[in-house]
Amino acid sequence: MADDLTPEQRRKNMQAIRSKDTCIEIKLRKALWAKGIRYRKNYKKVIGKPDIAITKCKIAVFCDSDYWHGYDWENRNKRIKSNREYWIPKIERNMERDRQVTKALEDEGWIVLRFWEWQIEKQLNECVDAIISAVHQRLIEN
Repeated sequence: MADDLTPEQRRKNMQAIRSKDTCIEIKLRKALWAKGIRYRKNYKKVIGKPDIAITKCKIAVFCDSDYWHGYDWENRNKRIKSNREYWIPKIERNMERDRQVTKALEDEGWIVLRFWEWQIEKQLNECVDAIISAVHQRLIEN
């Protein structure tokens, strides 16, 4: 199936996709800040540059876009119509990188929390509670 957009329109669309400070990141960060949780954003000192890092507790939080990180991949990959030979391997590489980053951080003693876009949108309080629970767990351990 051909792309519905011209190459110029597709380029403009792709340039608008943000890698940091996405709507879901901002939404989760604001909710955490309101609860008194302080963090670093896009923390470059550890592998994977977590979207949110609570450094004193070694907690890394990632806000994963449903599309780019492969939520419900078994079904979703069938719906990709244009340029499948590019997009399917790209998203699968993202998924593999996510697994590698999670393992590497856990091996370094970090608690890694990953939330899907839909979870942040529809279950924000549960996401915040999971992070607060991890903070409390770490404070008890130390």
